[in-house]
Amino acid sequence: MSERNITYLTDVYLITCVVDHGKGEDVVKAARGAGAGGALIHSGHGVGIRERLGLLGIALETDKDVVQMMVGTEQAEMVANLIYGTAGLDRPGAGFIYLTPLEAVATYLPRDIRERLRERTARVPTPSRQRQHLRPAGSSGLCCLTMAPTSI
Repeated sequence: MSERNITYLTDVYLITCVVDHGKGEDVVKAARGAGAGGALIHSGHGVGIRERLGLLGIALETDKDVVQMMVGTEQAEMVANLIYGTAGLDRPGAGFIYLTPLEAVATYLPRDIRERLRERTARVPTPSRQRQHLRPAGSSGLCCLTMAPTSI
């Protein structure tokens, strides 16, 4: 078996936004305009009191778009604020947004990006689980964590 390192991104937030069906694309456009990368849009169906309280017994629309995207820590608040305004989340029943800090995200990074990250980072060794935490100098943005396989 060949040995390989797994590269983890740290200092990442998962932004999740739930909006009325059909508004997910607007959320993604707003986030991309603020520098966010790609996003996932999937469908959901809301269940709760609002579903039963429609005006004069008419059911409210409960189909939702759920938009999820990962952004660096330094971008999270700015992207969330832009989404909040663009999606009109300041109106009752328009949806909601929440941010979840992620400890580490494993994904494929092309060699040139990994090398650029390593060039810009200062190594801070962490003895547990043979980790090397790579943090860009002077930045609280996306960081890279490389972990060698360990035996348990």
